[in-house]
Amino acid sequence: MDFGRKLALFLILAFVSTMSPVHPVTGDRHWRWYSQMGLTSLANDDLVTNLPGQPAVDFRHYAGYVTVNQKNGRTLFYWFYEAMSHPDEKPLVLWLNGGPGCSSVGYGATQEIGPFIVDTNGRGIKFNNFSWNKEANMLFLESPVGVGFSYSNTSTDYDNLGDEFTANDSYTFLHQWFLKFPSYRNRTFYIAGESYAGKYVPELADLINDNNKDPSLRIELKGILLGNPETDDPEDWKGLVDYAWSHAVVSDETHKIIKEHCDFYSNDTWSNEDCNQAVEEVFKQYKQIDIYSLYTSVCVGDTAGSDDKSVLQVMMKRKSNMMPRVLGGYDPCLDNYAKAFYNRLDVQKALHVSDGQHLRNWSICNQKIFDDWSESKPSVLPIYKKLIAAGVRIWVYSGDTDGRVPVLSTRYSLKTLGLPIIAAWRPWYHQKQVSGWVQEYKGLTFATFRGAGHAVPCFKPNSSLAFFTAFLLGESLPPSR
Repeated sequence: MDFGRKLALFLILAFVSTMSPVHPVTGDRHWRWYSQMGLTSLANDDLVTNLPGQPAVDFRHYAGYVTVNQKNGRTLFYWFYEAMSHPDEKPLVLWLNGGPGCSSVGYGATQEIGPFIVDTNGRGIKFNNFSWNKEANMLFLESPVGVGFSYSNTSTDYDNLGDEFTANDSYTFLHQWFLKFPSYRNRTFYIAGESYAGKYVPELADLINDNNKDPSLRIELKGILLGNPETDDPEDWKGLVDYAWSHAVVSDETHKIIKEHCDFYSNDTWSNEDCNQAVEEVFKQYKQIDIYSLYTSVCVGDTAGSDDKSVLQVMMKRKSNMMPRVLGGYDPCLDNYAKAFYNRLDVQKALHVSDGQHLRNWSICNQKIFDDWSESKPSVLPIYKKLIAAGVRIWVYSGDTDGRVPVLSTRYSLKTLGLPIIAAWRPWYHQKQVSGWVQEYKGLTFATFRGAGHAVPCFKPNSSLAFFTAFLLGESLPPSR
């Protein structure tokens, strides 16, 4: 921006500041003016123009920081891709990964559904023919602080991380982000995510829904999309052990001990030593394979698919029924490629997180966040009921070869809602093949992906894009070949 334009902008803002109310969430006095004028210079500073190895594309993408707490210096990193065509006509979708403590940029954006997928050994990226920005404007957020490139200048912030803290920061992020991209403020909006984002997504949607009573805060939330989501702790636990047994990961004897000694609905579950040892046996067997994808190879020599700590030690320290947040994801080796790519100086400079001289340490998951997570809702099913009553579209999907948050966990959880069935269980099709099965309830659709692990788009990129398109349109999945 030249000096004359900067001076004119300063004078206008100085005048507007005497008239404009402070934004109730962001504290910004100029927010109405930004929205009315469609100011884009704030976004242009984040335009990515020289990402190393980027394939030639016809859409713009932006990356950078949004401050969510000025006093503490709490700042979240985002990467935003405009839709490949007609971005001004297509909805905005926020994608969140879970953990808690794992990166939506490292997983969702560059392993699963973004236009650029990390390539072998982190040497570069390749174009994803099944990117979800074919159908929507896609926004990926590294949340909470401590994840990926997101950070705080106040160390005590890291001691307070939990579900509510994360939802509040994500909500503030959205309003601040709309100041950079005001043309999206009134756009149809969806939230999507997987794994522990099964908690994040409904909690953020609930906060948006509650605050939409104030017209000045309104976000046009239309629906939420959840993949292999943690939903209800007792049902998730029950599904995890039943799935391990039914897929021959553990013995009949181990499963019998769990059935007899583990009451996942009790706060005293983990005081039973027989239960503890039997559940430890489940995870001992899963360490031999990839819990996130039972039937694919692991990255030899890599430990991304398993956690060195005792799962029960983590839970006992928390004294809760929280599911263990075993870190990792789909292998072989994509996590390693992402780590290599994002720890390059030229990449960090292109994404506006470094000056190109000083490297910021990036990891795909932050173990400390995982260990110290302070607060988690045991169930988001009450939020489901509330959102359904508010008319928010809810679709849930499960890759059926995931042992981490298996299809049984999700089926058990959804069953407790007691929703009326409006379209019975049936196959759904893509390219004349059965992609999975689907059942439509009043207010919710549940579908499976046949042969997919935890991060479904890694395994079924083509059919997951078709599924995403149907979700956005609110259309039933294809019932025939």
